[in-house]
Amino acid sequence: MLNRRLLALAALVLPVCSVSAQSVTPPPRGQAVLPYAEQKYQGNVGTSYLDSDPAQFPVPRKAPAGAPNVLLILLDDAGFGQFSVAGGGVPSPKLDQLARDGLFFNRFHTTAVCSPSRAALLTGRNHHVAGTGNITEVATGYDGYTGIIPKDTATVAEMLRQNGYITAWVGKNHNTPIYETSPMGPFDHWPNGLGFDFFYGFMAGDTNQLRPYLYQNQTPLGTPTAKDYYLSVDLADRALDWLKTTAAIQPDKPWFMYYAPAATHAPHQAPKELIDKFKGQFDQGWDVYRQQTFDRQKAKGVIPKNAVLTPRPASLPAWNSLNASQKRLYSRMMEVFAAYGYHVDQEVGRVLDYVASTPDADNTLVIYIAGDNGASAEGGMDGTLNENAFFNTYQMTYKEMLGRIDEIGTERHFNHFPAGWAHAMNTPFQWTKQVASHLGGTRNPMVVKWPARIKKGEQLRTQFTHLIDVAPTILAAAGVEEPRSVNGTEQTPIQGRSMLAAFDDAKAPELRTSQYFELFVNRGMYKDGWWAASLAFEPWQAERGKFDPLTAKWELYNLNEDFSQSKDLAKQNPEKLAELTSLWWAQASANKALPLDWRGAERFSSEFTGKPNLAAGRTRYVYPGPLAGLPEASAPDLKNKSFSVTARVKVDANANGVIFTQGGNTGGWAFYLKDGKLAAAHNFLDVENYGVTSQESVPAGERVLRMEFAYEGGKDFGKGGTLKLLLDGKTVASRKIDRTSPFKYSLSENQDIGSDTGTPVTYDYIPPFTFKGTLSEVVVELNK
Repeated sequence: MLNRRLLALAALVLPVCSVSAQSVTPPPRGQAVLPYAEQKYQGNVGTSYLDSDPAQFPVPRKAPAGAPNVLLILLDDAGFGQFSVAGGGVPSPKLDQLARDGLFFNRFHTTAVCSPSRAALLTGRNHHVAGTGNITEVATGYDGYTGIIPKDTATVAEMLRQNGYITAWVGKNHNTPIYETSPMGPFDHWPNGLGFDFFYGFMAGDTNQLRPYLYQNQTPLGTPTAKDYYLSVDLADRALDWLKTTAAIQPDKPWFMYYAPAATHAPHQAPKELIDKFKGQFDQGWDVYRQQTFDRQKAKGVIPKNAVLTPRPASLPAWNSLNASQKRLYSRMMEVFAAYGYHVDQEVGRVLDYVASTPDADNTLVIYIAGDNGASAEGGMDGTLNENAFFNTYQMTYKEMLGRIDEIGTERHFNHFPAGWAHAMNTPFQWTKQVASHLGGTRNPMVVKWPARIKKGEQLRTQFTHLIDVAPTILAAAGVEEPRSVNGTEQTPIQGRSMLAAFDDAKAPELRTSQYFELFVNRGMYKDGWWAASLAFEPWQAERGKFDPLTAKWELYNLNEDFSQSKDLAKQNPEKLAELTSLWWAQASANKALPLDWRGAERFSSEFTGKPNLAAGRTRYVYPGPLAGLPEASAPDLKNKSFSVTARVKVDANANGVIFTQGGNTGGWAFYLKDGKLAAAHNFLDVENYGVTSQESVPAGERVLRMEFAYEGGKDFGKGGTLKLLLDGKTVASRKIDRTSPFKYSLSENQDIGSDTGTPVTYDYIPPFTFKGTLSEVVVELNK
């Protein structure tokens, strides 16, 4: 009797529930709260399936009708005047073709550096609001600078995924806190936790193009070993594989792909046959290049006829002032860079060609942004064989590099061209990457193609736009409303504005009438055509001393009449300048850009800044056997201190293999056996390699092998010390090391035990150089 009464009561309640559920059915454009409520069965349930309504499975959420596929492409460290699409000297035939089929935006803006631009792009919020006021490696503990994309700034991928899209990220991820990139996670700030169903790529700001350390989703894949491997090719292959698989399995489901090649960020590396293709093409130098590019830009119509070519900064040398050796070296570096850029254009072009061949090509929105900032001057005045040297405040000289000129562009170096070439790549603007105060750091070409909406190609768009405008544009194109809450967190409203009106009309009103900029205290404020600019430090100035942002000089430009920021009007318009500087401070406060921090290389040090580190708080680390791929940021910090590495091994005679490494060819330490001899090395920034090898061989059997480094620099950074090797407690070799890497060994190399992933610390061996024998325990001990 009781069961029948319950069934009767349920029969009365269920129709009410059914009506209630129908009354809150989300509108076609989505709902304000994500995720959608789980669908529950609304029919009548009897005692068995025989007297119950037919079963109904929850229906997967479908994207709004007509929602396009979206391919979002972002290149790295590329200047406005770099590629031929904007009049530059680096051929980009595939990008050129896209521009002929679509729209070219010549007033599109980035943040002036990597992680911040990517956070702004993915979230639609200003980079400080998205917790990414600078690259993740130099994060601090303030809200705008944590390096963590907050939960209240959900990505466009997460919004699309919960509204019926399938999502993928292929390429560079520089938006996970560096102390969360180990195999232990946590993984909520990895791509899979940021709204992407699939990820393939690398987890760092840069990587060797021939020896990257790769991941698929949260699984480390290690370093590819295929002959003639290049990352740009691999990323294009993986992008194509994913797109083809999606088309085969879910052809009716729209997709969103964020495709972020490593190029053209250092190291500048390319196949030799491509490098040879550019031999002699840049012997005219950077000053002539800028003029030639400027002339081509006017001829193409990508800049106004009244635009002015801005002068070279006084601190950069004129090409004609260089000696023959400098010109030879710098020309070679530019040839390699051009080959690198041409190579990535060809590989991205394969993906573009495939997308254009698909049945739904007309309803595929392609947004191609040629750079997350301007071209980089982090190679310094002479260029460098190791970009990481810049981050350790060491500037190589051309004399140090000339003897290795033929190795430039190969895996052996993390090479970067001189600042003069970076300035040239940013024609017609002033300055380079890092300089958020000026257009050389912040203005990048953007090309958009969407045949279903953009009916006529080869058109120019001049509206002032910004990275934060991309996410709302994609949402609007997809017919998805911006949610107020995502995954239980109330959202900070998207700060960007949809650009769809500009897709339709070249004369559409400019919606982004105001925008602040800040990076390393280089500050800019745009408002109604006017731009106030305050340069804090020149970008090739690695060491940055005292500075007062309250008394720093500001410049003023009228961009409506002065496309390239060529005429400073600060003295003529002090009232306008005062208005914009006051507005900048207000915007900085509102967007979490305060407190300002102009420190340079020292911010890379976790110990100096207090960044979390899985290895922090301990002085002894025990590793029970081989362990490869532990990021430097999660490993014991060996810099500026004494330490030891002790290994318990069982080996045969003449054993070989890596015992322990931290770093790679950009800097670090290696401890290994070669031909039975015990060996160790410190790589000082690819400038000098301090190696030591025992005279006697390690006998077969169980042995205790030890490397000791006694640091002699006290509290100073980057000083030297004494390196000793011990066999069963007996010293078998020692040597002095004059200097050590002070702040960072690499942005992408690892700590490895039992093998060497990535590039080697010393070319005394070839990776992976797997340890031959039994490696039962490795203990690292720090002496602070």
